[in-house]
Amino acid sequence: MTLANSATMAIGEMREFAGFEPSEQRYIKRSLDIGLGRCDAFQLWGDSEAESRAIRRQYVVYQDLKALRTLVPHHDEPVELERFIGKLIGLAVHDLEPERIVSFSAFRFLYERLLGADARPYLPAAFCAAAALPAIRPEHRKTLLQSLSEAAATAPGWSGREPSFYPEFIEDVEAA
Repeated sequence: MTLANSATMAIGEMREFAGFEPSEQRYIKRSLDIGLGRCDAFQLWGDSEAESRAIRRQYVVYQDLKALRTLVPHHDEPVELERFIGKLIGLAVHDLEPERIVSFSAFRFLYERLLGADARPYLPAAFCAAAALPAIRPEHRKTLLQSLSEAAATAPGWSGREPSFYPEFIEDVEAA
């Protein structure tokens, strides 16, 4: 892949991220910090007691990520699928329930980075299953399920290209 091709893809990912709601952007950045172990999320994101509790809970839930990355099915055997999808749905419910993720696009963006490109084909199914569970408030459930496009739900194939843009926290700087 050429440098120009790679740069074009990264710009496309940046544009996609810029199109997300501010709450989705913030949650994705925080989740990547926790899920990829990029920094001390308590120090960076814990600006209130409630936020610190949410971060603590997310650290606990995201302990499954390491195992989940090794469980991504490669042969679609029922045992492989069951172990992977079951854990993935549990993780997805945790991320959808607080209503900071409001679209499949944001969910996919986050999970492609947390789990890698090989997980892409399974994300629509996990998203639908998690969004349909009773833990998700009915109005939010409707919003989530309507955000999944027909194209994403019925895609005949998925790119194996790993994501290249991983958004990070940037401090607000006073305008000069």
